[in-house]
Amino acid sequence: MSRFRATRSGQSFNNGKNNETVTSRQIGFSKDIGATAKQVFTYLGLSLMSCGVVLPPAIASQPTTAETNLSQTSPAFLPFHTIPQDVNPASREDDYTLGAGDQVRIDVFDIPELSGTTYTILVDGSLNLPWIGKTSVHGLTVEQAAALLSQRYARFVRDPLITISLLAPRPVRIAIVGEVNRPGAYITGQTAGGTITSEANTTQIRTVTQAIQAAGGITQLADVRNIQIRRPRIDNREEVLRVDLWEFLNRGELNQDRTLRDGDTLIIPTISAIDAAEATRLAAANFSPQSISVNVVGEVKQPGTLSLPSNVSLNQAILAAGGFDRSRARVDRVQLIRINPDGTATRQAIEVDLSAGVNAETNPPLRNNDIVVVGRSGLASTGDFLNTLLGPLNPLVGIFSILRLFGGF
Repeated sequence: MSRFRATRSGQSFNNGKNNETVTSRQIGFSKDIGATAKQVFTYLGLSLMSCGVVLPPAIASQPTTAETNLSQTSPAFLPFHTIPQDVNPASREDDYTLGAGDQVRIDVFDIPELSGTTYTILVDGSLNLPWIGKTSVHGLTVEQAAALLSQRYARFVRDPLITISLLAPRPVRIAIVGEVNRPGAYITGQTAGGTITSEANTTQIRTVTQAIQAAGGITQLADVRNIQIRRPRIDNREEVLRVDLWEFLNRGELNQDRTLRDGDTLIIPTISAIDAAEATRLAAANFSPQSISVNVVGEVKQPGTLSLPSNVSLNQAILAAGGFDRSRARVDRVQLIRINPDGTATRQAIEVDLSAGVNAETNPPLRNNDIVVVGRSGLASTGDFLNTLLGPLNPLVGIFSILRLFGGF
């Protein structure tokens, strides 16, 4: 049976093989054949349904008055209906929404001339499609766009089954500001073939954590509980979405790792108070930088600048520098110098306890560009003072020793 509709006498349609003009007599004749066919399909449908088989919409007949009356007494003859899908763009916030530049493929089941074609969504967010013309899909998910096209093609095709495949997503431009190591603008780029480019500030960004990774990870002052996404809307208003990555880390709440859209601004605020245990946990997350730079100077065996894991503690940094020089170092106290974002520096005396776990008092977690100063012990300080004081006399002492050898004195 043909799936194309005839809506008025004498109207021409292409059935995929030959152009045919449908007349009133042909329509009446086809109705007689259709009535007989419906009886056959009704009997066949009853047999198949008793076996648990459901006829597809393409061959399911539209219910007549007799069938409607019969369906009221027998559940097996309930007519087939297409359940409309929600086409509200805000119904599933985290789904990818279509926009200008997306490359999609559209397939209509059992209609080859409408299938297999690749389209690029135009600048105004529309698709120029055969039979139905220009159709806007901007802001719709793939499923919502397929439902919309099904409604449009239903004028020409009975119960159209339409599939939309996203072949290449459009470039997505976002801004990342706040407590990240490299704030700025980032773009998900694509070439004509749909591959992602590797230019500066161009990477594969789809979610909040991917965006933070692209920006070098969070700083240790980041408030991951109150991240904001500022999203422009079609009506020129701004929507603010909140993200709690702490819930994402602790409970695996994947809905907190929201999908970003074109034009989003991701804001990472500054935390007011830092908990040492939480800082260590966050430093191990994949959206934190993999390493930080720490300077360990003074009385250690290997002083210098070290590249250490981002969750490193004071004790680990000292051990990474070779440990204390026991003959000279003061092993009970060190100085921690921290460079603040505003350019100022703070100095803190830390009572060292190499057996302690991570805590703010004796073994705090370190931040990027921290400086650890290991001072001299009292004995080493005295020895250095005497060497400084007696240093100018060393040449004279050497001359007297030589003269004594020759018996001069």
